[in-house]
Amino acid sequence: MPSDTKARIQAVARELFVQQGVQNTSLRQISERLGITKPALYYHFSSREDLVRSIVQPMVEDIERFVTTREPGDARELLKDYFDLIWRHREVLVMLMRELETLGYTDMAERMFSWRRRLILLLFGPGVTPEQQIRATMALGGMSDCSVEYAHLPVEEVKPTAVESAAAALGLS
Repeated sequence: MPSDTKARIQAVARELFVQQGVQNTSLRQISERLGITKPALYYHFSSREDLVRSIVQPMVEDIERFVTTREPGDARELLKDYFDLIWRHREVLVMLMRELETLGYTDMAERMFSWRRRLILLLFGPGVTPEQQIRATMALGGMSDCSVEYAHLPVEEVKPTAVESAAAALGLS
């Protein structure tokens, strides 16, 4: 469990990273917003990259758990649950997508492709065709994009349309 100071640093950093971008946010800005010294911030995080990784890690753990423990089943339920998962982490996704170079020092790009491959198997099973892969890529990517693009809207406005559109892309009736 992170210390209160560490959690406060992460919260302020996440807010600034989402507003300004990771590269445009200095550790000085974070420490000034918190009213702490830069050395105090460095006590908790050795670098901006370390701070970014600490913010991204809970999302990584949640998605890893989702894709590795989930069993194949009702595709629409999987889409709903997946949307809830990415919606919970939408600020982190906004942060990552705002500056794609951030993916580089978090090794997220390859992980995201791996997660998508596992989700496609959960949706269609082992005999997945190229057409199904393309449909699933559109469905899952579209839901992720909606959680980023419409993060400012209430979930009740976004989720039903995003899930139904993903189901349509999959060819579900």
